[in-house]
Amino acid sequence: MINDPLVYVAFQVIPRSKNINNYELVDKAIEVVKNAQVPYQVGAMETTLKGHLNQLLDIIKAAQQACLDHGAIEVITNIKIHNSPINVSDTFCTFEF
Repeated sequence: MINDPLVYVAFQVIPRSKNINNYELVDKAIEVVKNAQVPYQVGAMETTLKGHLNQLLDIIKAAQQACLDHGAIEVITNIKIHNSPINVSDTFCTFEF
């Protein structure tokens, strides 16, 4: 994992519940991210993380599961991955933590 390049991953969970406010379920997903100890930024439409891809995907799976564990009957998760070689500094991504 040490040789894996760092990536940015943006994701959005869209939970659906019959009895619970969907925003409360999204908050459960954000709790998972906050506890993951990786750089992140929560935005209006998605949350962006920085780290190693497999680690970040595990965090996203845990965030999705948190929605299900707290009452979602289904969850749609959209994921975007920004990856570039380590020696490239001029990229599309201007996001800094």
